Amino acid sequence: MLENTAVRAQKQLILLHKEDGPPPSRTVEWLNMRSWCSGHLHLSCPHRVFSKRSLPKLIEMYERVSQKPPDRHCDFSRLARVLTGNAIALVLGGGGARGCSQVGIIKALIESGIPIDMVGGTSIGAFMGALYAEERSFNRMKIRAREWCMDMTSVFKKVLDLTYPITSMFSGAAFNSSISCIFKDKQIEDLWIPYFNITTDITASAMRVHTDGSLWRYVRASMSLSGYMPPLCDPKDGHLLMDGGYINNLPADVAQSMGAKVVLAIDVGSRDETDLTNYGDSLSGWWLLWKRWNPLAVKVKVLNMAEIQTRLAYVCCVRQLELVKNNDYCEYIRPPIDRYGTLEFGKFDEICDVGYQHGKTVFNVWGRSGVIDKMLKDRQETCKSKTSDINTCPNASFTDLAEIVSRIEPVKHFVMDDESDYQTEYEDEDILDSQKEDYLNFLSAQNNEDVSDSDEEGEMRLRQRPTVKRRQVTDRTQENS
Repeated sequence: MLENTAVRAQKQLILLHKEDGPPPSRTVEWLNMRSWCSGHLHLSCPHRVFSKRSLPKLIEMYERVSQKPPDRHCDFSRLARVLTGNAIALVLGGGGARGCSQVGIIKALIESGIPIDMVGGTSIGAFMGALYAEERSFNRMKIRAREWCMDMTSVFKKVLDLTYPITSMFSGAAFNSSISCIFKDKQIEDLWIPYFNITTDITASAMRVHTDGSLWRYVRASMSLSGYMPPLCDPKDGHLLMDGGYINNLPADVAQSMGAKVVLAIDVGSRDETDLTNYGDSLSGWWLLWKRWNPLAVKVKVLNMAEIQTRLAYVCCVRQLELVKNNDYCEYIRPPIDRYGTLEFGKFDEICDVGYQHGKTVFNVWGRSGVIDKMLKDRQETCKSKTSDINTCPNASFTDLAEIVSRIEPVKHFVMDDESDYQTEYEDEDILDSQKEDYLNFLSAQNNEDVSDSDEEGEMRLRQRPTVKRRQVTDRTQENS
């Protein structure tokens, strides 16, 4: 029945799970049999949903349940927000070790009572977002995130992973192992919260949005920094995937296009220094070398080749970030983490606490200023207010369509000549009514003559008869008259 409904109708596959049951798995098998689904949601249900009760007891039980205040963090509340277009998305940007602050901001977000209905991210944000979408618990997420960050500080593993730097400095085997140990064989479709991440497809020179497939592979692809890690080959089409930060480091626009009403965008990217030395029209490398090695020389700020290539790679992301900041649907958050480097994963707890304190301050201000209430406000109320404004418009006017139709000129009549199949148009100024009657008499006489002849003679006469044009017909009618 659902396959025959309107194509534009939203069709969500809802999968129910027991609260104390195993996590979702093999969701792709459900989706493959239902290609008409536009999305899916996993709902963790209390035991009463699966219990068999008589109708009177069922009504009595839900009357007691309805008296309790609604829980905006439960999965059924998420289902209601998604179906009514009021979903709230959390988007996490890339920035290396500075992304550890996102863990603390998520803790402050939960404490402030803001629900999360969708998670997306790029680079380190893809990793942290995947952890939260799988766990839905800050404590378990923090434990796993700290474990991975401490593993990233191992110098021994980095040395073993070094390779001849034709494509990259590292082979990527150790990095792959660290990511796969965190997510195992988890698929994106099996996450509790809808999730996506961004990669840069250097084969097609395009942005890729991943909402299904192997979780660890696409997280690893989204974190593949050029020069350090080789591109990851997409198992679906073989395209080469690189860090998503090169094309969209804070994909709030992607979350909004996927149905989010409000997007919480957490930016942890590095800020480029703009106070550079003006060295003129040419630059000598020997002069730079002297400035750097001479302790008495005045230091200059000049970019090296690697820094120039990095800035060129992120040019489009800077423009994209400005567009995100200026959009009404986006709430932009940036914690004070500029003093931390991209690879300082050993400072996980310190960076996480910075994010928590900043998030707590921001969300407290939001609560006092009414931003959170506006965020949780039903979109239907806004639609009703817009409709009322349209109905009470003082400049409304009435257009008489019947009067407009009456001004259209009538269609001119045409008469078909059976002999010549020529369409002759009679206009009042060319032919009089008497001439029309003579022409009709002429046609009837010719038809009677054709009937009296044999079939062979009639056929030959039709072949030899010239085409009657309007000027010839007019001359004959004048002669007969």
